Amino acid sequence: MYQFDLLGNKTEVYHNIVNVASVQQLSPFRYPGGKTWLIPQIYKWIGSLQFIPKLFIEPFAGGGIVSLTIANANLAEHVIMVEIDEEIASVWKTVFYGDVDWLIHRIISFNMSVENVNAVISVDYSSDEEKAFKTIIKNRTFHGGILAKGSGLIKYGENGKGVNSRWYPQTLAKRLNHIKKLRNKITFIQGNGLEIIKGNLSNNNAFFFDPPYTAGGKRAGNRLYNYHELDHELLFSLSNHIEYFLMTYDVSEEIVDLAQKNKFFIKKIPMKNTHNREMKEYIISKNLQWI
Repeated sequence: MYQFDLLGNKTEVYHNIVNVASVQQLSPFRYPGGKTWLIPQIYKWIGSLQFIPKLFIEPFAGGGIVSLTIANANLAEHVIMVEIDEEIASVWKTVFYGDVDWLIHRIISFNMSVENVNAVISVDYSSDEEKAFKTIIKNRTFHGGILAKGSGLIKYGENGKGVNSRWYPQTLAKRLNHIKKLRNKITFIQGNGLEIIKGNLSNNNAFFFDPPYTAGGKRAGNRLYNYHELDHELLFSLSNHIEYFLMTYDVSEEIVDLAQKNKFFIKKIPMKNTHNREMKEYIISKNLQWI
C-alpha cells in the first residue's frame, strides 16, 4: 500500500522554480510542454533508485530532453524513445538512423526569410531527412514551436525579428552533432507509447511519462499536439505494474482522483511556461521520498 500525499493540501509547493538556463540544452526542438525545467528532479529520481536501469523508456518523447539527458549522463544501460507524431519522428529517425550530416548542412546553409520558409513548408517531402528539415524549420518559425494544425509563422517575434527570432543554425548544428554521438545509447521507435509500455513491464526498467495534457477536460493538448488523444486511465493502470516510473501531468481533479485510486504519491512542482509565467504541474510516482 502506498500513501496518497498532497503535502497536506492541494496548493503547497515544495521547492523553487528551476532556472532552465542552468540546464544543459540537448534537444534541437522548441517544444511546447518540454521538460527542461524538470531535469534536476530527474537526476534526483534516477539517483534514488540505487541501480542502473536496464532500459530507460520514454513513451511520449516529444522533444526528448529527458531521454537525451539520461543517455548523455550514462544513467541507464540503454534508452528507448517513442513518439507517434510523424513530423517529430522524422527528426529523430534522421538523427539516429539517417543522414544527420545532410540535415546539419541544410540548416547551416539555409537563408532564413519568410519567402524561403514558405517555400520549404509548402512541399510534401518523401525522405525522412527532408521531412526532418521541414519540421525543424516549422518548429523554429511557428508560434511557440507548435507543429499542430492551426499554428502559423511568427509575425513579429523578439525585437521585431520575425522568423529569425528563434533561428540559431550554429546552435542547432552543435546539438545535432552532440546527439549523433549518442546513437549507440538510444533506440528510437515511431509508434504507440502505450503499446511499448505493455511490452516492457520489467522491474529492471525505468519509465518517464509525459503524456499530452488532455485529462480533466484540459484543452491545451488538443491545441499543442496533432496526437493528443490518450487513455489516461489505462496509463495509470499500466503504471501499477511498473515499479520505477515518474509521471508529469497538468493540474486537474481527474489526475488527483486517478492518483488516489491507484495509491500513487502526487506533489505539485512549479515551472515556467513559454510566456515566462509561473505555473504548477503534478509529478506522480510510487515513491517520492527522494524529493
